[in-house]
Amino acid sequence: MTHPPEPFWKRRGAAVLDGGLASELEARGLVLDDPLWSARALIEAPETIAAVHRDYLEAGADVVSTATYQASIPGLAARGLSMREAQDVLASGVALARRERDAFWDRRPAGGARARPLVAASIGSYGAFLADGSEYRGDYDIDANALAAWHRPRLRLLEASGADLLAVETIPSIVEAAAIVLLLAESDGPPAWVSFQARDDTSLADGAPVESAVALCERSRRVVAVGVNCVAPRLVDPLLARCARATAKPLVAYPNRGGTWDAASKRWIDGDAAIAWDRLAPAWRDAGARLIGGCCRTTPADIRAIATSLE
Repeated sequence: MTHPPEPFWKRRGAAVLDGGLASELEARGLVLDDPLWSARALIEAPETIAAVHRDYLEAGADVVSTATYQASIPGLAARGLSMREAQDVLASGVALARRERDAFWDRRPAGGARARPLVAASIGSYGAFLADGSEYRGDYDIDANALAAWHRPRLRLLEASGADLLAVETIPSIVEAAAIVLLLAESDGPPAWVSFQARDDTSLADGAPVESAVALCERSRRVVAVGVNCVAPRLVDPLLARCARATAKPLVAYPNRGGTWDAASKRWIDGDAAIAWDRLAPAWRDAGARLIGGCCRTTPADIRAIATSLE
């Protein structure tokens, strides 16, 4: 197993993740009303993705995540791509992020204290592939072995892609958590973080106790951090407390801006209130979070505020 610089969150006590990707792409004029969502831009507008990566790096992100969250072999095949073409699209997401990270690092001012940013290969849930909002419900009727079989081709490809980390994101069910842990145990490869989607301050989207899912990840040698993403900011504190009861691993937290995802209209409803990152991010660090950033509808300005607050 390869390791990123250890610990890569040392300088500020927490590494800063990037923020929302799809919302930034839409703000720059892309239409993502598509089952592939932000992954559509890997095919049609890769340079716009590159610009978003650049903006997050300039804002202070220590880790940038690839535009592969909703890119899967079956999903790309449904668009008419061959197996090889689908694999190339996935690999291109990592190559794009690495290119922008390397270019950013090459033009940095000499003598700074900042560490070289890392690239995390984003791996979304099975529900993200379904594109029906089920990553916020976890109600898909499929067992752990079948979920592992579905995830395996993409995960194996991204393990070998040159990414520094795997970001297994928005996992809504304990069955899918078990499938991910099984897959990570099958082979060596980059370390991973696993972050869960929760419906309230105690339970995953499927109703399972957060502690039960976190305990599964505690047993995985490749999982270097575990926590929550794409939850409302107000849920992060109680969810981190529950995570800490079930693991000694570092925690991860990157909420959205609040509100509810409407799967029918494919848009967020409400939840645009100002967020006090200067208060919240240091508090999450104090609660054990070592990877802190933003998810849907957060922006480079939000990430800059998080980075500033952690200095």
